[in-house]
Amino acid sequence: MTRWPARRRVAGALVVLVAAALAAGCDTLGYYYQSIGGHLGVMAQAQSLDDAIATANGANDARLAQRLTLARQIRDYASRELKLPDNGSYRRYANLHRPYVVWSVFATPELSMDLRKWCFPVVGCITYRGYYAQADADHYAEGLRREGLEAYVAGIPAYSTLGYFDDPLLNTFVYLPEGELARLIFHELAHQVVYVRNDTAFNESFATAVEVAGVERWLAHAASPEARASYQIYDNRRRQFRAMLLSTRDKLVALYRSPLDDDAKREGKARIFAELRESYARTRAEWGGYSGYDRWFDQPLTNAHLAAVATYQQWVPAFTALLAQSGGDWDRFYAAARKIGDLPAADRDAALRRLAPPATEVTPLSARTEADKADTGR
Repeated sequence: MTRWPARRRVAGALVVLVAAALAAGCDTLGYYYQSIGGHLGVMAQAQSLDDAIATANGANDARLAQRLTLARQIRDYASRELKLPDNGSYRRYANLHRPYVVWSVFATPELSMDLRKWCFPVVGCITYRGYYAQADADHYAEGLRREGLEAYVAGIPAYSTLGYFDDPLLNTFVYLPEGELARLIFHELAHQVVYVRNDTAFNESFATAVEVAGVERWLAHAASPEARASYQIYDNRRRQFRAMLLSTRDKLVALYRSPLDDDAKREGKARIFAELRESYARTRAEWGGYSGYDRWFDQPLTNAHLAAVATYQQWVPAFTALLAQSGGDWDRFYAAARKIGDLPAADRDAALRRLAPPATEVTPLSARTEADKADTGR
């Protein structure tokens, strides 16, 4: 892939964003400014891994030094073995002194799983809106709720600038268990390989398929037995958690498409969410009281919570099948994924469905047309 030199890529991205901000209304202008300022603030705090490791050692912070060394090994593996971009991303480190780099807002109607979309330069239309301050995300979500939407604010440990910037390692994720750290780095780098404007489900499913296959190879060839065992337990729980959520989402989709009146749908919705909580309580007991997902279930759950999770899983089976068809050859897989990504939306979905059924119920294209009437930054 042809890539701009780093300074030209940065300058090009900033020109596009500033031009969009100047052409926007007051509310959108403020949003773009917080986006530009927030990202530049992250970049300004980054230092080379050599310097960061030396600083950690000088401060007797052996844990941070070890995590950064591990992250470097994972990063090198990503390019060497998974054929992910060999550039400056994840070769620097920044401590942001906060738990997440951004907070993303997801929103749906009360009786629908169709995520609201917002459209921006460079990335196109996406099903979330990110803020560098949690208070700003919460404020925006409250406005959506006043419009009658259901809104969910999620803390996000990392994001990709699609290769326009050299994204750094962050304190928000560098302390993750080894397998999870590898997953995250592989996922974010995958966005630099294939990215389709206006199709969040395609992009996130592709990156998720890369991370899953990539971490399997990392654990098999580069990780310790302890890391493999720990990851297996963690991943089994995550798979059960996701299965519960996707099953619940599909039940709600069927309910919302039914001929029942709105009051009956609201009653059914309350019952389905209650069943989800009961299912989690049983599963938690089977896990021996493991409480890692308690915080998620402690929230008032909405359609937006389930729709956000489904976005990352919808086409994972299709991309997993495509990787198998490519004989596990990463370059062939990426080329095939790009070819599918170049198709018109309807043909793209059809091609993915031919590879494997989606992991969760997909909004029909006829219904999606209305759902995709997006805000342009508001």
